[in-house]
Parts: sequence; C-alpha cells; structure tokens
Amino acid sequence: MTVALAGCGSSEGGDVTLKFVAADYDPEGGDSTKQYWDGVATAFEAENKGIKVDVSIYDWKDVDRKVAEMVEAGNAPDIAQIGAYADYAADDALYSVDEMLSIPVQANLLAPLAEAGEVSRVSYGIPFVASTRLLFYNKALFTQAGLEPPKSWDEIESSAKALKQRGVTYPFALPLGNEEAQAEAMMWMLSNGGGYTDQVGTYAIDSAQNIEAFSWLKDTLVDGRLTGPVAPGKLDRKPAFTAFANGQVGMLNGHPSLLQQAAKKGVEVGMVPLPGPDGKARSSMGVADWMMGFKQHGHGKQIGKFLDFAYSDENVLEFADQYDLLPVTVSASETMAADPAHKELWPFLEALPQSTLYPVGKTSWAKVSESVKKQIGSVVAPNGDPAGTLGAIGRDAAATENAE
Repeated sequence: MTVALAGCGSSEGGDVTLKFVAADYDPEGGDSTKQYWDGVATAFEAENKGIKVDVSIYDWKDVDRKVAEMVEAGNAPDIAQIGAYADYAADDALYSVDEMLSIPVQANLLAPLAEAGEVSRVSYGIPFVASTRLLFYNKALFTQAGLEPPKSWDEIESSAKALKQRGVTYPFALPLGNEEAQAEAMMWMLSNGGGYTDQVGTYAIDSAQNIEAFSWLKDTLVDGRLTGPVAPGKLDRKPAFTAFANGQVGMLNGHPSLLQQAAKKGVEVGMVPLPGPDGKARSSMGVADWMMGFKQHGHGKQIGKFLDFAYSDENVLEFADQYDLLPVTVSASETMAADPAHKELWPFLEALPQSTLYPVGKTSWAKVSESVKKQIGSVVAPNGDPAGTLGAIGRDAAATENAE
C-alpha cells in the first residue's frame, strides 16, 4: 500500500482540508446525518493532525446532482457518498479502492457488495450502507380488517380494497415521485421476474415482465383508486413513509429505517417479502449506497486515512443503528446478526445475499436512473401507456449506454 499511495497525496507538506459531500439519511429532515459526520470528522481530526474534514450534507433528491455540478465546474469534492460512481470512474476521475483503503479494511467489506463497486474489474465504489426492501403493512389496520399478510398480487388487491372500505387514506402507498422512483419501479419489476437488465447485463426495461407488472399496477391499484389521494407520480418516498408512520397507510414497500420512524409514532409494523403474481418474488431488491474518492485535488493519502477511520466497526455500527440500515462490513454484520437488540433487522440481513442491486457498474446507470425518476410515474397516470413509456425509457437507456 505504501507504493500505491505514494503518488496520491500532492499536499503532504502542509495542512489539507478534505471536502466531503454526503447524503442525508434523516427520515424526518433533521440534522442527525450532519451531526454524525461532524462527530466522525472531529474524532478523526483529533488523531490526524494536519487533516481537516469539511462536511456538507444534501437531501437525496439533490446530492447526486450537486456532486455532478461540482465536478462539471472543475471543483470536485475529495470524497462523495452518493448513489452512483461508475460514470466518474469511466472519466478517470476517481481513485481505485486499493489506492485508498488499507488491505484489512478492503478485506472486511462484504464480497457481493464490494464486487458491485467494480468497473471493468477494478473497484472504484466503496459500499457505504446497504438495505433490502420488504413489503410493510400496518398490523393494527390489518387486524381490524381481519386481513392476513398478502402473499400474491391478488391478495394485495383484495387487502387494499378492504382497507379502502374502512377509510384508510392510502390502502397501498406507491411512491413513484422523483425522490426514489427508480427503487419502487425496480421492486415491482423484480416481483414479476423482470428487472432493469437481462441475465447478460443488457438493459431490458421494456421486457414483457416489466410491462406486465406496470400494467397490473395501473389497471388494478391506481385505476382502482387504491393508492391514496396523491398521484403515484407526485408521491415521494419521504412523505409516503411519514404517512405510514402516522397510521395513514395500509401497505407500502419499505426499508429498515422506516421501522424506527413508525415505532416513534406507535405504529406496529408487519413485514413480508414483496409478493409476485402467484407467490413470493424470486428476488428481493438490495440497495448499496456508495463512497468514492476524487483524484482532482491529489489528496488520496488523506482520503484513505479518513475512510479507514470511517469504516471502523464502531462508526459503521453507529450509523447503521441510527437509521436501522445494514452494515457493509463482515465484522459489523456478524455483530448485528448476533445481537438480539437488532432482531427486527434480521429479515433484512437474511435477504441481502440473495438480493438484486441496481446495475451500478454501468457507466450509464446514473443517467438512466434520472430518466426513470422523471418518467416512470407517468406510466400509471390516467392516460399512461406502460408499453410505450417503458419502451421510450428503454430506448433512452440503450442510447445512453452506446454513447458511453
């Protein structure tokens, strides 16, 4: 590692300030994420004289765009914790992982997630936290309606109808607004055996399975007025989660951080894998968020020191605990799996190894994801055309891929 890092730091003679941009994980829009990273930075600075860390936190709706604008303006951050890395790797803007992390820290990353951080078999993206997605339901509302957890699409429909009859505001909340539409869309694709790509990694957004899934959503849940007062294309994840925590939602696709939010409001949560048409879907959705180091300012050595510190078990578990997310290191995952205090997260940990992640290794994914965010909500609108719109998104994806 001494050789690998020797050329990384061009500012070793004086003090260095690392500019660090990260995403906001606070489900209620507070400043807890900023407090966490400021705490890590302060502890790091106390042990590493001459290196300061300047932390900026942005909402998930904005953070990828903010970093892209900084890079475009010629002032890249030193470290970014965002949703995609491959396009920056393709532009030779990033340090490889082995130029930053020490060997013990690299070896401690969960292998499936670490491998997802590769472009052309070189690792550039470091997984930060992970989550899997399950179907959440409000236990009290289901008990009152005499319902069992749904095991198929038909049972989702019948449960939603029963909840609507009882006056539930959102029988099934379907957030296809800009904030995280690419995630909600992928869950429904996977539930019908589809996905963003086929088995060889080619974009297959307008596959028959995906068209069938969105046609069912439009014809059954949305046209049946089972998705609540806000049109799915206008409903973001954060307000959908807030509505669930306020007892206004019967069912939605959720991730671990919603457990804590719901518990604070006294809502008891039930969880099952998202059903497919005839039973359990073949794959659940997994998400890893990404950490990366930009080469522009030549601070590779200092970046590596900070990331080694940030990926200690103490820090990884503190962040995972705070937001009910899954750690990305072997040692922290083993600690969580052995601790009964984390029993609620065990179903998510169990689902992670078999889950399907976004095609993050594709340099086109960041642009394709933005295209999905902007367009997918219209698929289930009153005049929506699942085959036509998915076909258009698919053609855009193919063109973006070919242009890379």
